[in-house]
Amino acid sequence: MKKINGLPVPHFKNTAGYMPEPIPTPSEVRLPMKMHSGKPANPVVKVGDEVKIGQLIAEAVGAVSSPVHASISGKIKAIDTNDIITGQKSMSIVIASDDIQTVYDGITPPTVTNTEEFITAVGDSGVVGLGGAGYPTAPKLTLKEGTNLDYILINGAECEPYITSDTRTMVDQTEYVFQGAQMLKEYLGPKDIIIGIENNKPEAIKKLRALCQGIAGISVHELPSLYPQGERKVLVYNITGRIVPEGARLTDVGCIVVNCTTVAVFAEYIKTGKPLISRCVTVDGSAVKSPKNVIAPIGTPFRELFDFCGGLKDNVKKIIHGGPMMGKAVPNADVPVEKITNAILALSEKDAIPPRVSPCIKCGRCIAKCPVNLMPSYIEEAYELKKLDLLKEYKVNMCLECACCSYLCPAKRPLAQVMTLAKKMLWEAKK
Repeated sequence: MKKINGLPVPHFKNTAGYMPEPIPTPSEVRLPMKMHSGKPANPVVKVGDEVKIGQLIAEAVGAVSSPVHASISGKIKAIDTNDIITGQKSMSIVIASDDIQTVYDGITPPTVTNTEEFITAVGDSGVVGLGGAGYPTAPKLTLKEGTNLDYILINGAECEPYITSDTRTMVDQTEYVFQGAQMLKEYLGPKDIIIGIENNKPEAIKKLRALCQGIAGISVHELPSLYPQGERKVLVYNITGRIVPEGARLTDVGCIVVNCTTVAVFAEYIKTGKPLISRCVTVDGSAVKSPKNVIAPIGTPFRELFDFCGGLKDNVKKIIHGGPMMGKAVPNADVPVEKITNAILALSEKDAIPPRVSPCIKCGRCIAKCPVNLMPSYIEEAYELKKLDLLKEYKVNMCLECACCSYLCPAKRPLAQVMTLAKKMLWEAKK
């Protein structure tokens, strides 16, 4: 089977061998109500209330939402609106630490004996797509009647440069990843569960293969180290050979993709009752003095993670949430760690200043290496001319926004940004 195009980008997995270290408890945390796709969570506490670690402080609203739990113990200091990682404003709950860190006494493992109870437990855990997508996991696993589910793919590719937090999950929490896979097998009943891991993570492959040995319907698939191997449509094709058509869902081709850390989180919740209250975050980049993987309570300001890693060098120019290919620049170092925060990068001026843009030289590199065979240079021209019919014809909505085109372009055209804007142009034209 022919594999989807990809790039052998420099991986910079500097922290892959670093076991995560817990940071000191922050003096306060800010927990946004919208750390996921869908409707924001609704606060169930008020200013002045005392809360404990793991206590529910905001409930899910509607079918696509996710609850929020206290990540430290203390007093509700404020419920207000502030910046989040996107630079947008969001209602947030601020908890001031009591320096005691008492665990909520209501934490108990849920009862799970059937599919309905399993889906409910996944939702109650507060888990979302922890690879960065942020879509609540419970509705993703809720199948429509008549759905033919052949594959659940557990995504351990982690193909973005720098990021190693999923790698550490697979190495340090191997049992929870495997137990989560067993739960998916038991309660959703796919024909096969396949854990996809790039071959630059040999320890993770070895440990998970050892657990899967002799277990029918659960296996590990070793993938080549190419970007964007972990993108869900790419993963589906490269493992199963199935193509996800434009406008289709993964379930339309009999597949579901779930991030490996997401699987570990709901498995731990079902075993122990502990909800999602902290994240393993890769802290790296050319402006970070001592790159590490750290464990941080959700809501911790980025600044405290950088301080724990020795601080930032004087030449810091940009802070990115996520990886350098698909991550987003944040407005400042005071924005909080969210559920989807798997990495924060601080880049020096040399690495952060955009290169000089020159005219397209029609070399075709962006076309040759696009993972879904689009024509980014043609789309750029159609966008500049506001030719909506051409944007549709060129299938811009199939774009993964992986930025392979921008990475390869010798003229340094901002193709990835244009692809996003072109999709937005089409969307707004439908209104």
